[in-house]
Amino acid sequence: MKAQVNYISDQLSIWSLRAFRIAGLWIIALAVIAVCNHKLDELRAGVEAMPAGYVSTTEKIKQLECLTRNIYWEAASEPFEGKVAVAQVTMNRVAHGKFGDSVCGVIYQKNVFYERVICQFSWVCETTHKTRPVHPPLWAESELVAKKVLLENFRLPGLKGALYYHADYVSPGWKLPKIDKIGRHIFYGER
Repeated sequence: MKAQVNYISDQLSIWSLRAFRIAGLWIIALAVIAVCNHKLDELRAGVEAMPAGYVSTTEKIKQLECLTRNIYWEAASEPFEGKVAVAQVTMNRVAHGKFGDSVCGVIYQKNVFYERVICQFSWVCETTHKTRPVHPPLWAESELVAKKVLLENFRLPGLKGALYYHADYVSPGWKLPKIDKIGRHIFYGER
């Protein structure tokens, strides 16, 4: 009988110890969740309190990708200055206010004229363009130019007011002031 009482006592102490451990783990888990939620709330409040014009790292990377794509598909075979010029027109449009309010917004902006969709950059409307670069060295150079223009604010002084361009083998009949010709592109300002 004494052995049975000892056995029951031992079992009760084992189960009560397990119950205390489980309760302790639950308390720790709830504390961790509460601390994490508090930190997330602080981070959200911090993001909302950022100054106007603040761009997150994630957004900067997205803009860099958009600008690299635009340089690649518009001017991959152009000289370095031609790539910079295309990137600079994109950045001039962002600053202008008449176009999109971000790099990606400018590049993917579409307008409708007489029920026809017009893209600001021809490759955006083409369904035949590839999603991956065909020539990795040209992509790498396009990415380098995008970094210089977007992150280092590198500009060609003669293209401060350039908002438009076209290849020299097309004639759109624009009545805009011509600024310069770099590589195969002719650059224009605003009327």
